[in-house]
Amino acid sequence: MGLWDKIAGELVDIVEWLDPDDGTVVQRFARHQNEIKHGARLTVREGQMAVFVNEGRIADVFAPGMYTLVTANLPILSTLKGWMHGFNSPFKAEVYFVATRLFTDRKWGTRNPLILRDAEFGMVRLRAFGSGCLRVVNAETLVQKVVGSDGVWTLGDFDETYRNLIAAAFPGAVAAAGVPLLDLAAHYGRIAAEMHKAAGPTFAAWGLELSEFRVENISLPPEVEALLDKRTGMGALGDLNRFTQFQAANAIPIAAANPGGGVAAAAMGAGLGFGMGAQMAAGFPPPMPAPAAPAMPPPLPAAPAFHVALDGQQAGPFDPAQLQQLAAAGRLRPDTLVWRAGLAGWLPAAQVPDLAGLIPPALPR
Repeated sequence: MGLWDKIAGELVDIVEWLDPDDGTVVQRFARHQNEIKHGARLTVREGQMAVFVNEGRIADVFAPGMYTLVTANLPILSTLKGWMHGFNSPFKAEVYFVATRLFTDRKWGTRNPLILRDAEFGMVRLRAFGSGCLRVVNAETLVQKVVGSDGVWTLGDFDETYRNLIAAAFPGAVAAAGVPLLDLAAHYGRIAAEMHKAAGPTFAAWGLELSEFRVENISLPPEVEALLDKRTGMGALGDLNRFTQFQAANAIPIAAANPGGGVAAAAMGAGLGFGMGAQMAAGFPPPMPAPAAPAMPPPLPAAPAFHVALDGQQAGPFDPAQLQQLAAAGRLRPDTLVWRAGLAGWLPAAQVPDLAGLIPPALPR
């Protein structure tokens, strides 16, 4: 510092902070050798506090207002200095101005996905983000425990710690809320309250208050969201059998109105019509028309699937593994009526060669 700066510092008798930066929380008043003249005017504006520090110890704290710095206005500092009868010469003290206004829209978010357990989906990875507000409620504690000897302390210096504290509270808050994965969006407020409950005391211990805390979004990995979209689409279709019947019914008049569509269109219309009739008929299914000779070899024949009369209702079709389970459960007996494509009508299971090895013989009476 030059000679003129030193002289100017001795002449200026106004101690104030204009707070030009929106992100600055604590600013140390810059004076040559921290000398303050006796009778200097201290101006503390609304939304500020002034903390006087003498030789590393908190001396006095001033609320908003205008003060003339004399012995009567510095009781603690006067005691530390041992001024018995006042003073008229400059004294040394560090003055920290602390912004106590509300710092809004402080964003937070999980840096990496967090693995949580859900009763329906098992292990899932979640991301979350939101915002909150910070305010200094105890300037003396903040200067003593956080700022220390730093001349300037900004929100940027605290952002990393802020985000880490919030993210650490997220898994426990979701677990405490006990909400299923698909219902999380309806309980953001409850989860935010749990997170505030967990992280709030730590902020309070540093002289800060966390308020208006919000959870704005909880998201799944893209691949899990794609699976959920497919599942939602299947749920929107409802009963797939009814949907197939509806599609077939719509296709029949289209095929009939297009006689020039060729053999393939006619065969498709006939096949859909017969398939729908087989699904809807309560009695015997109609015989299938003879298919045209395929241009390519057909696929290998699959194991026959059977419809079974269970409790007076048509059920199925069932593959061999399912038929074996029905037989083991006693629901498929030798006298149970069955039908598959190719049979002329419903027959007792004992009369169908394909089922001979699946059904145990009837016990003699």
